[in-house]
Amino acid sequence: MKRPVDHGAMAVSGYTVPWHAPAGTSVALHLSSSQQVRNVAIVRLDTPSAGLMDWHIEPTGNAPSHRDFDHGSFLKIAAPELAKAGEISGVAFEVFLTRNDGVRVLFESDSLQLQLHDERLTVSRDGEALPTGERLPTSTWLAVEISSDDGGTVLQISSDDLLAPFRLHRQFALPWRPPSGDLLFGASAANDVRSLNAKFSAISLQTTTGRVAWTFPTLLPSEPLASTGGHDVLLLETVNQPAFCMTSRRWDGSSFDPRLTPSHYDAVHCHDDDMGPLQWPASYHLHVPAEAPAGVYAFEIGHDGGSERIVFFITSSARKAPLLFLVPTATYLAYADEFLPAHLYEWRCDDRGHRFAIDNKLKSLYDYHSDLSGVSICSYRKPKATLRDDYNYPLCGCPHNLPVDLHLLRFCHDNGIAFDLITDHDLHERGLAGLRDYRAVVTGSHPEYMSVEMEHALRRFAADGGSIAYLGGNGFAGKVAFQDDLMELRRSPLEAGRTWDGPVAEQSLSITNEPGGYLRASGRGEFSLTGVAISLMGFDGARPFTRTPQSHEPPAAWLFEGVDNETFGDEGIVLGGAAGYEVDATDPHLGTSPDTIVIARATGFPDSFVHDATRWYEGGVSEYAARRCAEMALRHLPSGGLIFCASSVAWCGALPTGDAMNDVGRITLNLLTRLAAAENQPAPDRLRQSASANGLATGDPFR
Repeated sequence: MKRPVDHGAMAVSGYTVPWHAPAGTSVALHLSSSQQVRNVAIVRLDTPSAGLMDWHIEPTGNAPSHRDFDHGSFLKIAAPELAKAGEISGVAFEVFLTRNDGVRVLFESDSLQLQLHDERLTVSRDGEALPTGERLPTSTWLAVEISSDDGGTVLQISSDDLLAPFRLHRQFALPWRPPSGDLLFGASAANDVRSLNAKFSAISLQTTTGRVAWTFPTLLPSEPLASTGGHDVLLLETVNQPAFCMTSRRWDGSSFDPRLTPSHYDAVHCHDDDMGPLQWPASYHLHVPAEAPAGVYAFEIGHDGGSERIVFFITSSARKAPLLFLVPTATYLAYADEFLPAHLYEWRCDDRGHRFAIDNKLKSLYDYHSDLSGVSICSYRKPKATLRDDYNYPLCGCPHNLPVDLHLLRFCHDNGIAFDLITDHDLHERGLAGLRDYRAVVTGSHPEYMSVEMEHALRRFAADGGSIAYLGGNGFAGKVAFQDDLMELRRSPLEAGRTWDGPVAEQSLSITNEPGGYLRASGRGEFSLTGVAISLMGFDGARPFTRTPQSHEPPAAWLFEGVDNETFGDEGIVLGGAAGYEVDATDPHLGTSPDTIVIARATGFPDSFVHDATRWYEGGVSEYAARRCAEMALRHLPSGGLIFCASSVAWCGALPTGDAMNDVGRITLNLLTRLAAAENQPAPDRLRQSASANGLATGDPFR
């Protein structure tokens, strides 16, 4: 259903294509605005003071205007395709209705429409209502057939529910008319009512040349679906990004893997709030200068009421520094436009980005669709209203994600720490080749989501002698998959209570068909890579860290040079300290390596901090209470590299600004200085040779 953008919370919104690009390439800006745009400029955000860049921005001729959102996915067989089929004498499909209030369209041709009115069926022919009125059952598969018989039109609907079988058979005196316009499943051509919340499968047409059918693949297609049967191939469109790889009428519980039983997963789930990649016209083009430094940038759009910034990233295409900062774009995209409904969450501050998301019914990968299924796929070709340098997270009333990472990068600039930059999306595409020649990878505050390819590249990098400075918390945890501008996330029931959790049977990713959920469930992820994983989450005051006796031993003492206090990190922009929001701890039972050293610990967290539900303690209540902590860790690898774990989302927020210095800053500076030093790390040639020997030089981590 099309609706104009609601600009009440933000007068300007938009996105760039691409979201990240190397110097010397072009970036397009796509805008919607309720105000006249007065000026557009480029601002660099990761330097101590945001600086205007003297770069030329070219208008495209499509001036910014008030754009639309088109919400709701559905299925369509266009009239030109139907014309190739010959005369059509019947339509059949399977549908699994979820939650639908008000008026919805189940099926529509140019003359026949099946509608739901508060789940009761109505049938109309050329605008004339035909007698029905039955309430269609939800949460069960229905087989629907519409056909010609004895000069009339027959409608049959049946279910397989053994306990509550449903049968409907209606024969209407009006003669069957083969459709000449589009066939729509789950929507109306008028686009004047919300689309249907339902799963569809097994769509077919009966024609004079035989049966024409479509099977929905388990892997997400990039093109319309081709039919089987009949003399000509007909195309079916899936409009506005429904979810693929869903259990169908054939699923019987015998397999949870679509790669083994694809016929059990040949359904798509359409939602009335689905939104695929937007197609707003570009209003401006930027050709990034070839000499542009890698970093975090934004288009700054000035209008009569103020300005907004739309963020993009310039990535490194050649090594210029020994350290590589990994921008957590997967985490940024997962959180972007989070809904945070007031009846579920207490807001501690107001943020215009969340207001914009609510007003426009945008969804993040943390949100539910209106039928209470989880939002599992999204595109970066949309406004990301919460991805701003001035963003404050309503759940904790302080900065989160991008502004905290910018705080780290500005600290690096202030203290002469040079870095190159790569995004999660880049690393997924380039694999180990994207890390080649670097001595260490530095993360942001919350690198929560990774594709298998990303995690494998980081693991291989560390095994070959590279180091990882993990400067955040709850990282390397959730598995995602990428396809072009899309990112998919299927949540595991292990995450129950923290956000939506999908059924185990629908946990497989449609982009890869691999199981979703936690990376650790596939033998990868946090514990086996870094040695730590999330232990607590809360939105009250952060805690300081206190050094352990092991921190004074030679393997770790260098980190604390210039640090006089045993306890440190009692201030910061994230909840007022260094250990807060989400914090990590070790757990040998779940995979922490014996060579992991705990060098500092934070305790005394308020009862409002929730313990990670996936952990189990042999010692019972007393051990559970003792493990309510954050543990900073250090791991020296046999390859010569090391892995440092700050183990807190709040760590980067506790860094000082400008000429100031504190203990958190001194520890971070000691770490990054050492990692950047050539004598403490393997030569780039060794990494290059190792990558080549393992068949990884091309960037494919599984070759």
